Amino acid sequence: MDKLKMHSPDGVNDNVRKIAALFPNCITEDRDETGKLRLSVDSDRLRQELSTVLVEGPAERYTLSWPGKNESILLANAPIAKTLRPCEAESVDFENTRNLYIEGDNLDVLKLLQETYLGGIKMMYIDQPYNTGNDFIYEDDFAEDTESFLKRSLQKDEEGNRMVANPDSNGRFHSDWLSMMYPRLKLARNLLRADGVIFMSVDDNEVHNLRKMCDEIFGEQNFVAQVVWEKMYTTKNDAAKLSQCHEYVLVYLKSIATQSIQLLPRTQEMDARYTNSDNDPRGPWKAIPLYAKGERKNGRYAVVSPVSGKEHWPGPDSHWLYIEEDTKKLIADNRIYFGRDGNAQPNIKRFLTEVQQGTKAKTLWKHSEVGSNDSAKRELREFYPEGKLPFDFPKPTTLLKRMILLSTQENTNDLILDFFSGSATTAHAVIKQNAEDGGNRKFIMVQLPEPCDEKSEAFKAGYKTIAEIGKERIRRAGSKIKAELAEKQAKDNSQPGLFDQKLSPASASSVVKKLDTGFRVFKVDSSNMKDVYYTPDALKQDQLELFKDHIKEDRRPEDLLFQVFLDWGIDLASPIAKETIFGKTVFFVDENVLAACFDKGISEDMVKIIAKRKPIRAVFRDDGFDSDSVKINVEQIFRMLSPDTEVKTL
Repeated sequence: MDKLKMHSPDGVNDNVRKIAALFPNCITEDRDETGKLRLSVDSDRLRQELSTVLVEGPAERYTLSWPGKNESILLANAPIAKTLRPCEAESVDFENTRNLYIEGDNLDVLKLLQETYLGGIKMMYIDQPYNTGNDFIYEDDFAEDTESFLKRSLQKDEEGNRMVANPDSNGRFHSDWLSMMYPRLKLARNLLRADGVIFMSVDDNEVHNLRKMCDEIFGEQNFVAQVVWEKMYTTKNDAAKLSQCHEYVLVYLKSIATQSIQLLPRTQEMDARYTNSDNDPRGPWKAIPLYAKGERKNGRYAVVSPVSGKEHWPGPDSHWLYIEEDTKKLIADNRIYFGRDGNAQPNIKRFLTEVQQGTKAKTLWKHSEVGSNDSAKRELREFYPEGKLPFDFPKPTTLLKRMILLSTQENTNDLILDFFSGSATTAHAVIKQNAEDGGNRKFIMVQLPEPCDEKSEAFKAGYKTIAEIGKERIRRAGSKIKAELAEKQAKDNSQPGLFDQKLSPASASSVVKKLDTGFRVFKVDSSNMKDVYYTPDALKQDQLELFKDHIKEDRRPEDLLFQVFLDWGIDLASPIAKETIFGKTVFFVDENVLAACFDKGISEDMVKIIAKRKPIRAVFRDDGFDSDSVKINVEQIFRMLSPDTEVKTL
């Protein structure tokens, strides 16, 4: 039962609603005196609606603007003092994998990856929160959760009771969503390769704004398509108006000048049209008419069958495609087919080997081709036989595989980033596609450790956060796919394939060996350095002891190592070898890319041993040397033994 409002009518809001009913184009968003978003009336536009002459106002220009845009630009450019800490216990094959799973706010992660992966990502996919009036979980200081909005706007009392209807639509501001998305996409663009592609899932609520925002960030000229994905094939008869069965996938390139969109593989249905009825050694072909409509000079002459001697002429108002001399050459090359008895109308042979080995993707992706919401749930049930699904709205891997095929190639180390990872469908799709074509693509998943609702099936199944769901899905998917490949290896190739493409037992064996189903887990955390490291001017005389050791006590050498990776722009998936020299732990990264030691008590003899390995870079703790004299001599030692090594301290 609804409760009474217990307050007088809000006249201003009533007037705004009345104006919106008459002139919806005059309604905009701004901030009140407390800085909170509200619906308001564009007075200049309303004056123009009520005037028969031109009303003078601000200079008009074409732009996408909203309250908070400048702050979101500032936020994108602001530095952060954070780092990524490795979590080996939650990783799979940490030592050998080249895949990454990063827990944390993706705005922080995108900033932390700027040095290492600048211009290095071939494909991005994001399935960002849809602006449906539900809570924003990204703490950018722009997003107000729905509960706070309802109380502030007197739609709920302090006990949480609703006082007006339709709170979701009242709480859904475009400005909040735009301010959340803008800095993330701005940073993401920096990471795309010159031939990179980004795919973005979105629904009707924000597709218009997302496209305008991407036109600004990526450039309108780099827009590729607004794909319609048929996510549902059944009709929802309980829908309020129309049964919505689609979403969109926006596609943008880093640069339209590159050939970044690949052809889709040819299907069996396409190839089935090609046969070889005359056993031509050039293989299967299909018949194409030799004639075309209309008149053309030198296009009408007799074509004689070399088998029956019968003459053929083009029909009325038609002509042969080629001049007589060229047609005779085609006949001599057995490229003109006159039927089994040699009397049929001539056709050109179009050989399968000569056609384009692929097909252009359409902008309508049907559920029968790329999957649906239902197929995504069915797919997940294979991995969670113990009960209900821990995730409500997964995307099908078949949808992601289409994007992967359009933007990457199997014989490269193309890197794929999803910074709204959710249930990790993208990671699953990457592993699956690599298993099918023997590819070597790598992924980076980023997911906020958003707490699962205690009433949800995920929480009941033991998952505390969305990130835990994603990591477990990758583990289960990787194990299942490897098991299927091993089974395929043991079977005869003539049996039905386990995947979309058939692999011979030999090739399946090769794929099993190289297929990377692991991932390194990292978690966003505060810097490894104590706060006084960044603000030494704030240190007081009686606090000097704090600065004696500038590294936080709870940080491991591995934590320091990966902060060095970020600062120096080293791939976070680089192989790491750990050695003991004079009782100290030394990390050698990717053979000689980096040598790092964060122990204390480093001697000159130890420095000489490291220098003789001639690493490209070397790093030590600032307070890690035996004495000040050793610290002073380090650069001289490297200058003599490895002059090209860049040496720094942490």
